[in-house]
Amino acid sequence: MAQTDYDIIIAGAGLAGATFALAAAQGGLKPVLVDPQPFDAQLAPTFDGRSTAVAYSTFRMLDALGLGESLRPHACRMDRILVTDGKRPGAASRPPSPAFIRFDAEEIGDRNGGEPLGYMLENRRIRTGLAQAVTAAGIEVRAPAAVAAVDVGPGLATVTLKDGSTMQAPLVVGAEGRGSTVRQAAGIDTFGWSYGQSGVVATVRLGRDHGNVAHEYFLPDGPFAILPLTEQRASLVWTESTRRAEALKAASDEAFHAHLMRRFGEFLDGVEVVGPRFVYPLSLSLAEKLVAPRIAILGDAAHGVHPVAGQGLNMGLKDAAALAEVLSDAVRIGEDIGSELVLERYARWRRFDNAALAAGFDGFVRLFSNDLPPVRLARDLGMAAVNRIAPLRRAFMHEAGGATGDLPRLLRGESL
Repeated sequence: MAQTDYDIIIAGAGLAGATFALAAAQGGLKPVLVDPQPFDAQLAPTFDGRSTAVAYSTFRMLDALGLGESLRPHACRMDRILVTDGKRPGAASRPPSPAFIRFDAEEIGDRNGGEPLGYMLENRRIRTGLAQAVTAAGIEVRAPAAVAAVDVGPGLATVTLKDGSTMQAPLVVGAEGRGSTVRQAAGIDTFGWSYGQSGVVATVRLGRDHGNVAHEYFLPDGPFAILPLTEQRASLVWTESTRRAEALKAASDEAFHAHLMRRFGEFLDGVEVVGPRFVYPLSLSLAEKLVAPRIAILGDAAHGVHPVAGQGLNMGLKDAAALAEVLSDAVRIGEDIGSELVLERYARWRRFDNAALAAGFDGFVRLFSNDLPPVRLARDLGMAAVNRIAPLRRAFMHEAGGATGDLPRLLRGESL
């Protein structure tokens, strides 16, 4: 028997899907989450070893959705970001470039209320906070359950689950990642490519205080980020060729530590790797459309970008905020939330921003992930210019903080 007790069926109860469910519920809609993973499994420390740089505008959104109190004890401020052009390890390498960019939150404190440039949060902490908030809001979660098919009819979409049961709602939202079944059912194509790189992620305990400073070194094989966490820890995001990344994952603890110290021994003096290592392949994926009849997609289902600027989750939660606002405004004036007219408002709002950021990050990776002398000279001159021109530097910081453009209300810290 088909159920029509919901306004929105959300495929994917991960970070973007669960956040959207909370935003939609706050806006007066009744969502249901469907996910193939048991909901409790997502809370295990080994489920997702990554940490996320949460822009200060995104943290305002989480605050407005009621997660601030549970997340703040685990959120580490990023008050400064230091970007430098590195070198290959080894005595035969040319010396590192003197060019650098220093971003300091104090420079824009008068415009952002004293917020940091962002907050570093372990993904498992965000998942736990979301799970508590979803439960407190009374949002139904069907897990483990997976979407097998989506059929669109007049006024309703019917979702068939892999166990054969069906559900109906005026709108289906795909938030289940790059392999989104909902996106495929809607006939939305993607384009993109692999970078031939993987991100090696590990958490380390530092031998000295990190001072809430994030470091990003651009090496010929990809960026290496040292991102501050609470309890004098840091998250390392180490980009290598896929072959080397897999070798680092399989290496013994002693060998991994030796490779780490060979590259960053002076800075990481006294470092201790804590917890498991994770490897994530890196690629670009961008959906050609964000909506189809009675279907919308968001988060990684709509765009997957290189983590060079740590903006992937921020982009996904901005999608969630925009879609929730469009739908809540529509339902208040009696519109059909799954209609083409309503969904196109969301698509117009997010289409250009997503495409521009994806293209920008791709260009950034290509500019920095090589060691060609002419390219190296050009990027070093660019870094030096940004570091000397204060208005340009402040513009970069506001953009990274997600505080530019036509912001959804949640990203301004306002409830729906």
